[in-house]
Amino acid sequence: MADRAGTVPEQARVVIIGGGVGGVAIAYHLTAMGWNDLVLLDRSELTSGSTFHSAGLVGQLRSTPTLTRMMVDSVATYRQLATETGVDPGWREVGSLRLACSPERMEELRRQAGWAKTYGLPMELVSAEEAQDRFPLMVTDGVLGAAWLPTDGYLDPSGLTQALAAAARSRGATILPRTRATGIEVKRGRVTGVETERGRIACEVVVNAAGMFAAELGRMAGISVPVIPFAHQYLVTEPIEGVTPDLPQLRDPDNLVYFRPEVRGLVMGGYERNPAPWSLDGIPPDFNGKLLDPDWPRFEEISAGAVRRVPAMHEVGITRLINGPEGFTPDNEFILGESTVRGLFVAAGFSAHGIAGAGGLGRQLAHWIVDGEPELDLWTMDIRRFGAQYRSRSYTLARATEVYATYYDIHYPYEERHSGRPLRLAPTYPRLAELGCAFGEKSGWERPNWFESNAAAGDESLRPRGWAGQHWSSAIGAESLATRRAAALFDETSFSKIEIVGPGALAFLQHLCDNEMDRPVGKITYTQMLNRHGGIECDFTVTRLGEERFFIVTGTAFGNHDLGWIRRHAPEDGSVTVSDVTSSRACIGIWGPMARQILASTSSDDVSNEAFPYLTARAMSIGHVPVTALRVTYVGELGWELYCPMEYGLLLWDTLWEAGRPDGLLAGGYRAIDSLRLEKGYRVWSSDITPEETPYEAGLGFAVRLGKEAGFIGRDALVAAKEAGPRKRLVCLVLDDPRSVALGNEPVRVHDEVVGRVTSGGYGFAVERSIAYAYVPPPLANVGQRAEVEVFGDWIGCTVSAEPLFDPAGERIKA
Repeated sequence: MADRAGTVPEQARVVIIGGGVGGVAIAYHLTAMGWNDLVLLDRSELTSGSTFHSAGLVGQLRSTPTLTRMMVDSVATYRQLATETGVDPGWREVGSLRLACSPERMEELRRQAGWAKTYGLPMELVSAEEAQDRFPLMVTDGVLGAAWLPTDGYLDPSGLTQALAAAARSRGATILPRTRATGIEVKRGRVTGVETERGRIACEVVVNAAGMFAAELGRMAGISVPVIPFAHQYLVTEPIEGVTPDLPQLRDPDNLVYFRPEVRGLVMGGYERNPAPWSLDGIPPDFNGKLLDPDWPRFEEISAGAVRRVPAMHEVGITRLINGPEGFTPDNEFILGESTVRGLFVAAGFSAHGIAGAGGLGRQLAHWIVDGEPELDLWTMDIRRFGAQYRSRSYTLARATEVYATYYDIHYPYEERHSGRPLRLAPTYPRLAELGCAFGEKSGWERPNWFESNAAAGDESLRPRGWAGQHWSSAIGAESLATRRAAALFDETSFSKIEIVGPGALAFLQHLCDNEMDRPVGKITYTQMLNRHGGIECDFTVTRLGEERFFIVTGTAFGNHDLGWIRRHAPEDGSVTVSDVTSSRACIGIWGPMARQILASTSSDDVSNEAFPYLTARAMSIGHVPVTALRVTYVGELGWELYCPMEYGLLLWDTLWEAGRPDGLLAGGYRAIDSLRLEKGYRVWSSDITPEETPYEAGLGFAVRLGKEAGFIGRDALVAAKEAGPRKRLVCLVLDDPRSVALGNEPVRVHDEVVGRVTSGGYGFAVERSIAYAYVPPPLANVGQRAEVEVFGDWIGCTVSAEPLFDPAGERIKA
């Protein structure tokens, strides 16, 4: 049913800008939660951006647990929409096949089948012949097997949008087509209204759901939304004998192609290696409900793959080739959440997942708006994940182009992106390169993964089997063992660093942190910041540098997230200043039994245990370099993090390097750190701990001070959680086979029942064990409990073990 361009109201609680499937899904869920004072605007008609030309495929199993859960929620919504609204979205639950034409792709399917078990999805691996039975038009040439998921399907994107709109409208939403937003009004950092070509609407919340127009709309409020339009093509064939509407979807990633039925013919498309970004200088203002001219030469690569898999495509007639622009992000994940402008939310960058995920993303954003937090851990989709470098169109374009071109590639864990590099360089960069550094990248920073110069000192026979052996080097073991036996030097300049200063700083941190912050100057405190449900939003150390000055160090990738959380809760009375000081300070870490001896040889300051105890900080000099030294560790060894102004960073490295070489000092990388932290049971935010788990469930209750005089966000929820007992517990699993390494998301079972999912895993070189962490029900969390972890189709026995596995008394840290 078409909406009329009715009167623009003077005010509303929420204004959603964008009438594609994402914006309408948000309106659907907001009105279901009782937020009915809502206006949805579109510059033209509903679906007139990218939604109307979407291929309509819905696949549920995705690369992350959160995205998969959102897809599952979407399917649950689509199943009942016709009954609820009286508008048929055209949902057909026909199932999907995903083919494997190489041993590596077959491994990928085995890994995905393991994931599916943890989500309760009925995926099964089938033979090439069984796949052909379900999709008779395909040939089995080169096919080693396939994954079959019967609950996937397809639908009509326009029908879906109209059904969602009908429900939102029936609950009180106002939908205004042909009403272009011309400005977003912001005062004192908060959104206050939307200007349209037909009048102003005062409002508390604005949702930028403008699809490929989202970047343009974001600029109206002074925010960056890194979305690049790419021309995406698929064709529709004339009828083919044997095609019925109940034929399943078929994806053949090795041939870059997908198929689904369309009446009696097929829809066929894919993701070519030579993508075509479109309209980089601005989308024409009248580009509404339009398509681009067909680009047959660019489609030839996909057509060739389609004919190889479905020979009938060679002779069939083509009714049309659809070429429409879609907005892609630099990492192929949604962009969701509240921006740096309070009350301005973004829901954009849906690219290949928008139709499949609309129901789930609409629900999450609605909860984010209403409750202040989403139900799920959405960090991989949070707009805060993008740093300042994504304000650059050229950088964003380079990253998004790489994402599109490699869409169907096998993406191994620890895979590194290549576009837009190098960008952010530590002062030690040239020295690390001289040492044979294998650089990785995180948040634009070039960081050492390992040093090839150390590979000869490692043991190649320890290479894990399967995917865990990809992007691996024997140097990782050499660097890990050097840290345990002598010392290693780590460049950690990329660590995110935040300063909180002012007369209200202590009270502010007491309100945000679950640990006690009122400690003497020079003390370091490990703490979390929680959401109102008691889930872990931030996990870091806080150093008190002065009575009114605190220094936070958090993960490289989490700085924007943590900074956003802190600023969101900051008082507006001027009593607190929150600053990102990451780029002003280099950081060099030195850890190992010889760390004190090396450090002492470079300084006249007393670094004995008595003068410089664990979890304290002080100013000192290393050679000619003034540093702030923090005696803290993430590897479980004696050592320090040394912070200095950026211009001193190279000299600091050189001074320590020359002093330590006689004692066996090695340069170390982040892969060694990850192995070392697993041996010590140190958690990683976003995998082992997330906004969905409480400190008690994560084994971090020791950092909670429920009785501190000042309350804190999440305290009431923690009190209730402690009384009720944990829903699950994070446990350390030691696998029976050391060469079988879990990487994350593998199912854990006890007595043939799936009871949990691996959060992170790896090999511990000092303990000589394959280690995995997983949440399991409390009755199964006892030390000695036997279980199994599925690693690429094989169930590997494991045992719940006491943690930490290495130095359980912590004697080495405090020596």
